[in-house]
Amino acid sequence: MARNEVSYLLLVSNTLSIITISTCFVLKIPQIIRILKLKNAYGVSLIGLLMELMSYTIMMSYNYRNGYAILSYMEYPIILFQELILILCVMHYKRCLNIYGLFGSMCYFCFAIGLLLVVPKGILTFLVPLCTPVGASSKVIQLIEILRTKNSESVSLLTWFISAFTNFTRIFTIIVDSADAALLLNFSINVFLSSSVMIAAYLFKPSKVKKEHQS
Repeated sequence: MARNEVSYLLLVSNTLSIITISTCFVLKIPQIIRILKLKNAYGVSLIGLLMELMSYTIMMSYNYRNGYAILSYMEYPIILFQELILILCVMHYKRCLNIYGLFGSMCYFCFAIGLLLVVPKGILTFLVPLCTPVGASSKVIQLIEILRTKNSESVSLLTWFISAFTNFTRIFTIIVDSADAALLLNFSINVFLSSSVMIAAYLFKPSKVKKEHQS
């Protein structure tokens, strides 16, 4: 591949990375605002969020410990911060903020610090492929929650659209930066599942369901 073509691909990749990271600054914000506004978490799966949290934590640690370009994974710490706030909001409205929730939070922070600083890279390499089924399962659980309750009142369409978009852009940036097969598989599956949750959330919005019953 010619040097000019490589430079062009790197430019496009870096531009997409900046767009992705910038977009991730507001990824979970619409979802948080919607829950706080409605004062409920109908249709939002707490188990799915916790699984998503584990997946994001492992993926961030894996990228960091392997010394990958910061622009290729900077969204992870940004999303993690928002994810923790979102989980607290959901736990509050599902009345799960108790001693068990506090103990679970302490265990998570010990787990995260261990992955970033102590756990051998070989274990992280083993854990990363598991993030694909874990991350996928978290979205499947969220999808099932919407289909089960037939109510996505508290689910933000914008959050899931951003999720699908940022996962899609990451496919290109990873191909250019590292071509890591595990990461590519993870993001490809997440594009499909995030889009599926977004479509389901749209179809089961209370206003939409009400109109269908009236017609």
